[in-house]
Amino acid sequence: MKKKLLVTGYFLPVAYCLWLVSCNSDPTSKPRGYFRIDLPAVKEYKSFDRPGFPYSFDYPVYGNIVQDSTFFDDKPQNPYWVNVDFPQYDAKIYLSYMGVNDKVMYKEKTTTGYKDSIGINSLNKLINDAFTLTNKHAVKANSIDEIEVHPAKGVDGFIFEVGGNAASLKQFYLTDSSKHFIRGALYFNATPNEDSVKPVSQFLFQDMKRLVNSLRWKK
Repeated sequence: MKKKLLVTGYFLPVAYCLWLVSCNSDPTSKPRGYFRIDLPAVKEYKSFDRPGFPYSFDYPVYGNIVQDSTFFDDKPQNPYWVNVDFPQYDAKIYLSYMGVNDKVMYKEKTTTGYKDSIGINSLNKLINDAFTLTNKHAVKANSIDEIEVHPAKGVDGFIFEVGGNAASLKQFYLTDSSKHFIRGALYFNATPNEDSVKPVSQFLFQDMKRLVNSLRWKK
């Protein structure tokens, strides 16, 4: 009986000291967690080759082609603007097609309001616009990598990888320098957060690169 009392008397002060230490120690924050997203282990692709469209390309079987009726409140310049929609990842690759040297209608601001004006989609203007739109993300970006690509004869351009919490982390443009020009941008329907979207962004970036490498002009 005495032995039991001695053991108990020894551990009570120790437990009390440990309790005091735990109460006075600074709390440590746990790393932020994100929802797990299951990604297909094997990628499969099919071809977008719609009659009347001036281009074709490959896209993944888990994507849907949707006709684009508006691009951030701007009306598409022609019927060849489409989105590769990934509803399960809440993301889209926006594709905007422009004909080189085509006439385009735009709104011009005047002292009395806006009026319709006609401009020309010159190659230099289209390329400059592509770089300008990418550089608009520089405020939230910590890096922008420009990768020159030549996936096929008559198909040349750049892929842009934007680092940081930018709205669009992956973009590209392709052209034949004489007739066709297409620009693509991957967007998520969520507040930009590089850490949370990085796994899916890298996953869909592989699909974007497949689209770029398979894109061909049809006329």
